[in-house]
Amino acid sequence: MRRNKAAVRLIGIPLAAVLATSTAWAAPPTVVSGPSPYAACSIAGQPGTNYLNAEVEPWLAVNPTNPRNLIGAWQQDRWSDGGAHGLVAGFSFDGGATWGKAPLPFSACAVGTPAALQYERASDPWVSVGPDGTAYTVSISFNASNNSSAVGAAASTNGGQTWDNVSVLIADKAPTEFFNDKESVTADPIHAGTAYVVWDRLESPNDNPQANLHAAAFRGPTFFSKTVDGGKSWSSPKIIVNFSHSRQQTIGNQIVVDPRTGTLYDFFSLFTPPFNVSSNKVAFVKSTDGGTTWTPPQIIADLRTVTVTDPNTGEPLRTGDVIPEPAIDPANGQLYVVWQDSRFSARQFDEIALSTSTDGGNSWSTPIRVNTPTGRPAFNPSVGVNSAGVVGVTYYDFRNLPSGDTTTLPTDIWLTTSPNHGQSFDNEVHVAGSFDMKTAPNSRGFFVGDYQGLGVVGTTYLPFFVQTTGVPANRTDVFVAPQ
Repeated sequence: MRRNKAAVRLIGIPLAAVLATSTAWAAPPTVVSGPSPYAACSIAGQPGTNYLNAEVEPWLAVNPTNPRNLIGAWQQDRWSDGGAHGLVAGFSFDGGATWGKAPLPFSACAVGTPAALQYERASDPWVSVGPDGTAYTVSISFNASNNSSAVGAAASTNGGQTWDNVSVLIADKAPTEFFNDKESVTADPIHAGTAYVVWDRLESPNDNPQANLHAAAFRGPTFFSKTVDGGKSWSSPKIIVNFSHSRQQTIGNQIVVDPRTGTLYDFFSLFTPPFNVSSNKVAFVKSTDGGTTWTPPQIIADLRTVTVTDPNTGEPLRTGDVIPEPAIDPANGQLYVVWQDSRFSARQFDEIALSTSTDGGNSWSTPIRVNTPTGRPAFNPSVGVNSAGVVGVTYYDFRNLPSGDTTTLPTDIWLTTSPNHGQSFDNEVHVAGSFDMKTAPNSRGFFVGDYQGLGVVGTTYLPFFVQTTGVPANRTDVFVAPQ
């Protein structure tokens, strides 16, 4: 994912509070990932450092025809300067107790995978499952040696074990002023065989886009494509958020669907000059005709992220600071969106904000803080609604970092829930950690991904996340921890 944001240094402050008395401690998480299937892959001419066996940026979907079938996706063998050797799918048929793995056909490293796309790297894994059990997965596939990039898609009808119908939704070949970025896929929950993909496509007038994608006059409109035949074919990409002026961009596009009405909502971050905590917004567009037409962008709130750093050293982390995460309650259509925001700390550090709408996005609640306040950053939120209407949010934080510790960065993962439809979050569960974030792959900062997954089965939440391992040859693994 590429973005046009300047880093803001965090001001370190002491730990402000002990854990709330309502905090519960969960059972140990289950390891999902394993040894890299791409260990033998070597493509000449690529810059950067490759972290073999390091998994980052996981996403999870639940099969509605068999809720014990979970399908995840993640980046495998992360590069320091973007993307990975390839993407991998994980699949479970026992609710997450055991897992199989399958290479996804989105990079040249996926040797032996039918119709694999011949790009040097792949990034931004996503997966979603439709009402007939068809799973859809997508990728940003690109070359590091030039500026070629594409959005790829594939489908599975056997619970994620194998993937076919490999498609290229859009491809821009070097030399080009375009770079496709941060896609996601959403299966329609009521129309079998239908799914939607959205992404931003960065445009630059620079004659050498490899050197500077974000030239002074860049644009980043949102593109949309749709399948109605289970991923066998996709509609021609079309712009659904456009800009008539330069220096405007969306990123983090993600669709949720109201199963009662079929209404599509695409949420994203909206960047406009001068690119600061007052001008950047959390926004969405809406379609009531299956994606044929869309409303203009509608603003939910300011996006007041100041990025994330180690509170004791100022070393940067790369997090989902510009990636809002939405969810919808399928029973009543109530919308929720969470994001990183510094409004609760006087712009000193990021925490987790949530806003909700009960009227189809016409109005939104004043953002509230979701995380337990600790005087330390919280980041990478994900949100889901269970069958009882309880809202759950997962996130990482640094509350267990001792003041003065400059050699490690203890990091924990938490689940907090709201039984009152997002009015307040009072119940917290410790999901995993502490683990040392300083041993994560470094990609413009310590990096476990721009997002993490959160599945829901009935009243059970399924956090799907990355932790470091402390093993240099296998820096990170993917885990699941049902709650």
